[in-house]
Amino acid sequence: MARYVRHTRHPFTSKLRWALRGVAWGVRTQSNFVIHLVLAAAVVIAGVALGVSWIEWCVLALCITIVLAAELFNTAIEHLARAITHEHHEEIRRALDTSAGAVLVAATGAAIAGAIVFGYRLGALLEWWGG
Repeated sequence: MARYVRHTRHPFTSKLRWALRGVAWGVRTQSNFVIHLVLAAAVVIAGVALGVSWIEWCVLALCITIVLAAELFNTAIEHLARAITHEHHEEIRRALDTSAGAVLVAATGAAIAGAIVFGYRLGALLEWWGG
C-alpha cells in the first residue's frame, strides 16, 4: 500500500531564489549561455537603433526568451545525465543530442525572425521600400 508523503510548501521567494540561482549557474558555467546573452544584448541594441515597433519587440523578446530557456533546459539535461552515470549509454547520448538539437532549432528560428525584423527595418531605413 502506498504511503502518503506530505510535501513541504515553499514560499514564492524561495522558489524565485532557486530559479535565479539556476540562471546564475548557467551564466557562470555555460559558455554557450553567455554567447546567447551577448547576442541578446546585440539584438536589443540593434532594436533600439533601428526603432523596431512594439510588435517587433514582442517577437524579438520571445525569441530571446525561447533560446535562453532552451539553453538552460539543455544544461539541466546534461547535469542529470552526468548525475546518472559517466559511462556511455546510447539512450543518454540520444537525449543529450536531442536537447542540443532543441537549442539549435530555437536559435535558428530566432535568427530567422531577427533577420526578418531587422531586414525590414534596415530596408525601410535605406528606403529600399516604403515603410
